[in-house]
Amino acid sequence: MSIFGSIVSAIFGKAKAAPGAEASSSSGPATAPAGSATAVPAGGATKPQPVTREQLDARIQNVADTTGRKSYNWKQSIVDLMKLLDLDSSLNARKQLAQELGYTGALDGSAEMNVWLHKQVMAKLMESGGAVPDSLK
Repeated sequence: MSIFGSIVSAIFGKAKAAPGAEASSSSGPATAPAGSATAVPAGGATKPQPVTREQLDARIQNVADTTGRKSYNWKQSIVDLMKLLDLDSSLNARKQLAQELGYTGALDGSAEMNVWLHKQVMAKLMESGGAVPDSLK
């Protein structure tokens, strides 16, 4: 699975990372908090709907609350977001993620690369509604 696919799975559940999958079960750390919108339309349609930043933040915050990892600066740091999701946040993993997402700068772990990665990950998560886009599979 791609690094981005692992991020999707950690936030939205494993079923969301698979193509054409329906919403994940209602238990576990990736479950949406009460009152948040789901990314899959009613009836189990295969095309997830985009989510707002607030909906995405609520899902990630739910992971932080469920796992007890509340001290991470995941709203600004790609390293902290990956750590929160219990994913490898090493330079090699971030280089791979940068390549998956089409980063064209130096793959050196610079602040520029990390800020770009965080913005791209959050944007792709919102626009894809928690599914791995075909271009990243």
